[in-house]
Amino acid sequence: QGHLVEGGGGGGKDGGSLRLSCAASGRTFNGYAMGWFRRAPGKEREIVAHINWGGSITYYADSVKGRSTISRDNAKNAVYLQMNSLKPEDTAIYYCAAKYGLGSVRNRDYSHWGQGTQVTVSS
Repeated sequence: QGHLVEGGGGGGKDGGSLRLSCAASGRTFNGYAMGWFRRAPGKEREIVAHINWGGSITYYADSVKGRSTISRDNAKNAVYLQMNSLKPEDTAIYYCAAKYGLGSVRNRDYSHWGQGTQVTVSS
């Protein structure tokens, strides 16, 4: 089946940084793109970033572009999201997800999901 487990969430300060991690277990995700999504209070889950298997293709939502970096370590079956210059509007539950092939901005394209990790940014 495969499981994804997020970590690294918690509290952050306005202007600060956080590094989220996602560890895969139970299977390898060879050939899978990995995505980070988030759900803010009262809003629908939205794409934050995604990265292809080889790490050569990345995508960022406009809301995080220029201050976030998605990366992966396939040897460790892990994907990361470095977020800098945090803003209160980054407060959300962050999810990692996997889909075979290229990344996508659509929730429904992803076959595996983690449980999420809460990020709260205080001003």
